[in-house]
Amino acid sequence: MDLLLHGIPLAKGDRDGNPRRRRCAGASRPTLPITRSTAERASSTTTGSNVPPFVYRITKYDPADRDEHGSYIGAEDSTSDHGPVEAAYLQAISAFAEDTGIDRLAVREPGISGLVHFGLEPAIEGHGLAGLFPPDLSGFHDGAQVPVSVGLELVRGMLRDNGAWCRLAVEDRFTVEVGWDQYVYVSSDRPCERAFARTLALGLLPEQLEASPYDEDLDEPGVQRPADEDFWARLRWSVAMRQAAILEEGYLHNASRWHRLTEGTLDAVRARLTPRARLTVWPDLSDDVDAVLASLPDEGTVEFVWEDENGVISSAIADESEYRELAAHVAGARAATVLALALDERHPMFTAVPPDSDGVLRARWRTEPTPSDRNWAILKDLRRGQICTGTVTEIADCGVTSVDIGGFTAMINISELSWRRFDHPSDVVAVGQGVSAEILDVDLVRERVLLSLKALQEDPMPQFVRQVGRITNGVVTELVPSGAFVRIEVGEDGLEGLLHLTEPAEGHVDRPEDVVRVGDILTVKITDVDLQRRRITLSRLQALAPAER
Repeated sequence: MDLLLHGIPLAKGDRDGNPRRRRCAGASRPTLPITRSTAERASSTTTGSNVPPFVYRITKYDPADRDEHGSYIGAEDSTSDHGPVEAAYLQAISAFAEDTGIDRLAVREPGISGLVHFGLEPAIEGHGLAGLFPPDLSGFHDGAQVPVSVGLELVRGMLRDNGAWCRLAVEDRFTVEVGWDQYVYVSSDRPCERAFARTLALGLLPEQLEASPYDEDLDEPGVQRPADEDFWARLRWSVAMRQAAILEEGYLHNASRWHRLTEGTLDAVRARLTPRARLTVWPDLSDDVDAVLASLPDEGTVEFVWEDENGVISSAIADESEYRELAAHVAGARAATVLALALDERHPMFTAVPPDSDGVLRARWRTEPTPSDRNWAILKDLRRGQICTGTVTEIADCGVTSVDIGGFTAMINISELSWRRFDHPSDVVAVGQGVSAEILDVDLVRERVLLSLKALQEDPMPQFVRQVGRITNGVVTELVPSGAFVRIEVGEDGLEGLLHLTEPAEGHVDRPEDVVRVGDILTVKITDVDLQRRRITLSRLQALAPAER
């Protein structure tokens, strides 16, 4: 697929959609390195954080030229000088890497800045990555390993604000992050006195902080859905059911590739996806491109997705001033759709992020959860045989009972409501009733959970095997062409046996209603109990004493 850039939907209050490049608060005057105690470092590593404990900020500014928020307010140019100061930053970072003892870095949360509108090219060709990565940016993805030398070139591009940005890290040991106004943050798992001194000698101002403003928030709410085998089974089924057809591969912040899926192409698309990409599943494009163009809003910015005559899917951000040019550009397109940019108006089917080859999901970015993703978060913790509680929400005409089990609607088929015979599910449960049930099946593909009420009840049938030959009284509950059902237990929900048409009375009987009526009390003998077919057979004639015949 062609490389296409598009804007990630912005949440309210998100100024530029770029969570790593926001302006950060400054601090006080530079200080000499402070070595933390063993206890302090142990505390920092037992709280669940993966952030190295020694944090340094490197700046080129006099601390006197900062406001109360730490932002630079002096006369010095806050952009890169492309010369000695920039070189000093890179030498300082190299010194900290050497002090930490690392020679490779991992690219984390990479992206390209800004929203790319229809017809506009990025200000810097290749977003500052030309010569470091191929034109399609393969190799620049979350988790990609690069030498420190390449990492320094990435830092150079971020200092120059060329468009590409990322965090560089060695898990639990080292991180480098470039903030606004030439602030650089370096974290290490050990004190770096030599690098600190080297940075001062280079004319920069290093400071040790308690924490970086870019420290990862590892306590974000929600659980990211992994693109594991269950996800791909769900996607395959959705494609087969013609519910889903488009896969958006968000391989960077603000950059996506699009794939139109069929049952035959899904595996090939999966094989060439970028590691740790954010995957978003959409319904199919519309073949009526003219109708899609006509549906564009009178004003506002949207994302337009289309498939050209060669089968290549592209997307562009456009507003009302660009609609005419957009329509001319997509002339001849085979299919298209319009997607909103606001999160509350953008409705994909489900999302996921691929885990690494060992099955561990290490990408820390989150997709916006869909209803299907929330269902997955509930279903993944459910197991067959598990007991759950819920509230009956609906009794369908078909007999299926719906139960809310904590945000997900599970089903009880009519056969799983009770061991005993009943006429309608409402004879057993009522809407609003709280119930406990056993989980019979959890289907992550169809997003379905089947429950059983009767699994928590004792099956009364086996006890009747020992009662074959017993004579008892019973109430006629129903007449059927083959005979009559007789309830042979006390209570409205008692078990029923079948009294065959030949049994209600001696002699030939054409219809059971000729000799018995519903409500009659009969004396019957239990003649057979078939556990497999769950049938009890009764006889009235055998129950009659010889004197009564």
